[in-house]
Amino acid sequence: MQRRPPGELTPAETQNKGLIMEEESLDDPRSSMPAELHHPYSKYSQWKFKLFRVRSMEKAPLPIETQTEKEAFFGISHPPALNIDLDNGVGQGSIMKLCLGGKSKENVEGPGRRVDMKLEEMENHMNHLRCLCRLCGVAFRKVKGPVHDVHGNLDEASKVTLRKMGCKVTCWPEVILKVFKVEVTQDTESVHPLSFCHRCWMAAIRGGGICSFTRTRVPDWKPHSSLCHLCFPRKSSFQRTGRKRRKAIPSVQSLTKIIRYDHGDNPAASERRALEHPMLRISRKSSYQNEQWVRDISYCCEDHLSTKLISKKLPKDYLFSFTCIVCSHLLSDPVQSPCGHLFCCSCITKYFCVVGPHCPACNLHCTPDNLTSPVETFLYTLQSLPLLCPRSGCGKQIRLELFKTHCLDHEQHGQNTNKQSSETDKYFLINKGGRPRQHLLSLTRRAQKQRLRDLKDHVKMFADKREGGDFKSVCMTLFLLALRSRNEHRLADELEAMMQGRGSGLHPAVCLAIRVNTFLSCSQYHKMYRTVKATSGRQIFQPLHALRAVEKELLPGFHQFEWQPALKNVSTSCSVGIINGLSGWDSSVDESPVDTITRRFRYDVALVSALKDLEEDIIEGLRENGMEDSTCHFTVMIKESCDGMGDVSEKHGGGPAVPEKAVRFSFTVMSVSFRKDSKEEEVTIFTEPKPNSELSCKPLCLMFVDESDHETLTAILHPIIAERNAMKESRLILSIGGLPRSFSFHFRGTGYDEKMVREMEGLEASGSAYICTLCDASRAEASENMVLHCITRSHEENLECYEIWRTNPFSESVEELRDRVKGVSAKPFMETHPTMDALHCDIGNATEFYKIFQDEIGEVYQKVNPSRDERRSWRAALDKQLRKKMKLKPVMRMNGNYARRLMTLEALEVVCELVPSEERREALRELMRLYIQMKPVWRATCPAKECPDQLCRYSFNSQSFAEVLSSKFKYRYNGKITNYLHKTLAHVPEIIDRDGSIGAWASEGNESANKLFRRFRKMNARQSKTFELEDVLKHHWLYTSKYLQKFMEAHKDSVKALQATIDPIENQDEDVPMENKDV
Repeated sequence: MQRRPPGELTPAETQNKGLIMEEESLDDPRSSMPAELHHPYSKYSQWKFKLFRVRSMEKAPLPIETQTEKEAFFGISHPPALNIDLDNGVGQGSIMKLCLGGKSKENVEGPGRRVDMKLEEMENHMNHLRCLCRLCGVAFRKVKGPVHDVHGNLDEASKVTLRKMGCKVTCWPEVILKVFKVEVTQDTESVHPLSFCHRCWMAAIRGGGICSFTRTRVPDWKPHSSLCHLCFPRKSSFQRTGRKRRKAIPSVQSLTKIIRYDHGDNPAASERRALEHPMLRISRKSSYQNEQWVRDISYCCEDHLSTKLISKKLPKDYLFSFTCIVCSHLLSDPVQSPCGHLFCCSCITKYFCVVGPHCPACNLHCTPDNLTSPVETFLYTLQSLPLLCPRSGCGKQIRLELFKTHCLDHEQHGQNTNKQSSETDKYFLINKGGRPRQHLLSLTRRAQKQRLRDLKDHVKMFADKREGGDFKSVCMTLFLLALRSRNEHRLADELEAMMQGRGSGLHPAVCLAIRVNTFLSCSQYHKMYRTVKATSGRQIFQPLHALRAVEKELLPGFHQFEWQPALKNVSTSCSVGIINGLSGWDSSVDESPVDTITRRFRYDVALVSALKDLEEDIIEGLRENGMEDSTCHFTVMIKESCDGMGDVSEKHGGGPAVPEKAVRFSFTVMSVSFRKDSKEEEVTIFTEPKPNSELSCKPLCLMFVDESDHETLTAILHPIIAERNAMKESRLILSIGGLPRSFSFHFRGTGYDEKMVREMEGLEASGSAYICTLCDASRAEASENMVLHCITRSHEENLECYEIWRTNPFSESVEELRDRVKGVSAKPFMETHPTMDALHCDIGNATEFYKIFQDEIGEVYQKVNPSRDERRSWRAALDKQLRKKMKLKPVMRMNGNYARRLMTLEALEVVCELVPSEERREALRELMRLYIQMKPVWRATCPAKECPDQLCRYSFNSQSFAEVLSSKFKYRYNGKITNYLHKTLAHVPEIIDRDGSIGAWASEGNESANKLFRRFRKMNARQSKTFELEDVLKHHWLYTSKYLQKFMEAHKDSVKALQATIDPIENQDEDVPMENKDV
């Protein structure tokens, strides 16, 4: 028996030692080094490692030896990938290069090994994630109770508990978003845990699915990296001190172990050890583990077909070309990498997200953008592969492209009732008993959403990733392709025309205009929409959600703008809709509880929306003046109106007890002008054609308050006044016609009646001795001199008078102080423009003439003090005569329509039939003739153009009118005169010389809109007064939109178009155009 040298190991010991080194190689930093470079001791001094490295260089085999001799000596064969690596000089046999180049990872490890390590790291990382809670990050083993799926639906117990607390959600992502403020729908398995603990479940349930009563801090989950805190946890404090543990210096006996590996007499043994790298053994043993890791990443076992279904015995290499390298299934939606390898599209996408952008086969850098579709020849061959039907009793061979249809045929015809194969379960629906599965169209909308939820999520994900989030276009395109595939080209053509904006249905703006102008509620419009759709078979009207999208663009708060400089004490936010007019109030006003409801727009946001509504008119005016591309400064004139709407009480309505009277504050854009040069006059590019129409009077604020309640009215309108004053000192920057343009605003508060002006300017009531809101004349002075007066009052002067009234600096008596301040008894809170309201002037003068007619019928000029019964009989006779001859019904209160019909020569002749004296008849005729000649001057929008003759003769006519009153009707105007008669005779010429018009600045538009309040109030389904006021304000704003009015003008014959759409066959034979037909 041959004696072996001391320290030499036997072959069995060498093999055991190699296995031990193989097991330790996974944790050793030098685990990827060849076997001869490993030392039994993991820690070795630097100088001995250098010596060991030199000795290894001396004993290493030369690279000139051929691979064939080595394989012949050991009788082993290597895989092709190994030969490639050896040829490149990176394999295990290139020991000299390893020694000279160091032990870097690129030289020691091949690409296949790096991929395996990456997969192993990801598998370990995902195993760590599966043990942690998504919301609190605590390990499940530390928390008692079941584990819940983050993306799952609510179980019955949780659903019942949350419904009792008012939460109606059905899935956990919505609950987590509300309670923990975390969006989990975009979570990925490689980054986030997919479950949460029972403790977080209890926090969500206790918060009612809405809020959280715990301070749960959600961790910030990050992708796996080399510094991952899950895979490489932080060391303990003792290990972080940086102290290196001392070990005894190896003894001399341990150095002899190096000699045991040094077989200088047998170079083949060292060469064998060089070739038998531990990495080879690991790669052979970890092939199954590698496949399992990849399958866990792709997770396509339920979606892709197995290669075992192929019926014929095909060559392995041929079959391998149709197999996905990632999942080892038959290719599904195949894609090709630049290096020529084939994968399933879904598998390689998941692989890129988890492992990285490189090819799984050759480790070449590859991204999803580099993937292309294979050639058509390959695809045809793939679809022609013969598959064997896995159903028992079938045994047919089907081409791959017809396999899915064949499986569906089995389900439809019921050829086999046995248990179905797991390979075909994913291709058709299985009836597991109970009620038969209903068709999708027979379900309710809620059930349809539930069944198509997964499909909707997939389509939405595709739209967000590929189509920029255009979910609607993707769905409509899918529907269009489905119609084309079933040869339903007529419906497909209609759908395509609708997608391109040229469909047969009406535009949503037209439908909205029809709904608003016909005062249809939501339920009434929806009923009409369904009726027309069922009758015609086409969608003529648009659904309500399409109308709401148009509403957002037309209501204030949609457009972006900027103020330079920024408005004082006003937010810079642009997206402000309807706000509470009481926001910022205390609980009481003047120590009395607030008992009002008010809703309004912010003034600057409303003006921006009004200008955008006039954008087409502004651009047209600039085009006519050749200034379309100019960015000159514009001046906008605004007319403000405010008036009470009287009693608006309704029998329904909840909410707090509020006054039964309402007030509306509105504005009208009167004109838009610009100045080319600083020296030139302003050029007007837009003028409101109907300034006194309710279509041009835009509502700004609605409030349930009595207009005589000075304190409450002051508090509500004060924010509007502050916003208006801030806008006077700034410029608006707004995009008009695609260019930023600047606007400045001028405000005129002219749309107020006598009562509202006195409230805003702090004057005494209309029955006061100070008769006029324009001058300081008393009633006695105005009756003595009816014509010669001028405008003396202003907002600043009224403020000064109020300070005198409040402080009484001269210590005067009440009467003396009242004469000094000229009737100012309260603080003026809103500036009004000194003018007269044409509408209320007509009504006031008609009321006065109505009383004169009664006095002339009873011949009061001959009587001193007639009794009340006599006056009542005269009024009854007058009403009876007017009703009989003029068909004028008696009214409790004079209105505009009654006044217009009463103040005519025809009505005067009817009244003269009751006047006994011919002389008095002539006096009445003279008085009415002069009044009719003066009336057009203050009623005309532009008197200089519409009635120039009456304007020139106005002063003469007013003087003649005053003489008739003071002579023929002295019994009535001896020391007294009405307010509006005084303004008509004394102040009209001065106002027209200053403003150019009186009628254009009247409050008739705001008064005409009073009836709209009641009409819009009946439209609303929400009968609470708070929401009701919001709906009325919104619909009233839409009613005044120029954009919708133009659509209504363009579609005046929509009834004819609708009839032609419902009965197209009856109208084909007629040659007359649609516009010329009579409905």
